[in-house]
Amino acid sequence: METQQKELDWLEEESKECTQPKQYEELPSLKLTPNVVVELEVDISKPFEKWTGEQGNKTVTKKIVPVTVNGVRMIWWLNVKNPTYREIVESCKKGITKFKVLQTGNKAETKYVLVK
Repeated sequence: METQQKELDWLEEESKECTQPKQYEELPSLKLTPNVVVELEVDISKPFEKWTGEQGNKTVTKKIVPVTVNGVRMIWWLNVKNPTYREIVESCKKGITKFKVLQTGNKAETKYVLVK
């Protein structure tokens, strides 16, 4: 009986979330060009939003990282499995929020390198 109540409590909370649409700030997506270094600043004033969906027949989780490039606010959709995401999080923990990013490849072959 107690287990059943916990399941119902969880479903009640889930139901509330479904009826209250999340408000996302609509910003343009960051589009990097292969072999071009881009300077950006990560906004760490609030936690990054998370998106999970299907890409190429795989379930993918990305963080929606707010950045500023040349004075323009944008979002960078960054796969949580990408080593660059971990590097950025670790650097931001140390107060480093400005990065130079180099993209190599594109689509499934995309790789990001933080230029020192």
